[in-house]
Amino acid sequence: MRRRGKIGLAILALALAGGGAYFPPLVIRVAAQQEEVVQAAAQEEAPRILIYHTHTYEAYEITETETYTPTEKWRTRDEQYNMVAVGDALARELTARGFIVVHDTTAFEPPNLSTAYTRSLEMLKARLDTGEQYDYWIDVHRDAYSGAYNGGNGVEIDGQSVAHVMLLVGKGTGATGSGFDERPDWPKNLALAQAVTDAANALAPGLCREVKIKNGRFNQHVSTGALLIEIGNNRNTLSEALTACPIIAEALERAYRARN
Repeated sequence: MRRRGKIGLAILALALAGGGAYFPPLVIRVAAQQEEVVQAAAQEEAPRILIYHTHTYEAYEITETETYTPTEKWRTRDEQYNMVAVGDALARELTARGFIVVHDTTAFEPPNLSTAYTRSLEMLKARLDTGEQYDYWIDVHRDAYSGAYNGGNGVEIDGQSVAHVMLLVGKGTGATGSGFDERPDWPKNLALAQAVTDAANALAPGLCREVKIKNGRFNQHVSTGALLIEIGNNRNTLSEALTACPIIAEALERAYRARN
């Protein structure tokens, strides 16, 4: 599945859309150093990625050097320490590898965490309605720590502690799938998640846990390039999560090249 489009046209379409259209307070961050680089890349047939965060306020352990004001335990509005910081790091790594990256930093949790997926889906639909197309649609989260983890809470790579990564695939079935008119093509999503997992573990053995398959939909019906990536958990530090981003980016590139 290779989809392409011009980012300038997509952004303009969002800006001009009216009457109930979705307008996030921070629509995009393109991870590039100079505007000329962005314009040149947009003119080429480069792979495109959307990064967003349904659970935007998820955060990591507070440390002496990584301190934030919690909105509740292990959550914060501070974009220097919540999932936006991780998304920015991943966007930079992917851009360095030739991807065109759009990072939507909208906070979807307010006013109610339990309906965050409804609001992130509205954003995805708005982008689709205005013609935006992506090869990967990546919802970046952090996991919740489980005492059942074996082998520690991360791996050591070149002397650095790196958070575990896990990809999650929703089948769109079960109680949480009740009322869904559209279901994910989850076997294709699973194949992609497994390819990324295998590529990451080839680069850094033990980094990725097994792909988790769940009954929910997780908005993965929008594309067979939809991924939910859990980078670390609440017992990891932000630094450990950020250190995983170059490996994830390289794994995504390898998976993309293998399919295209």
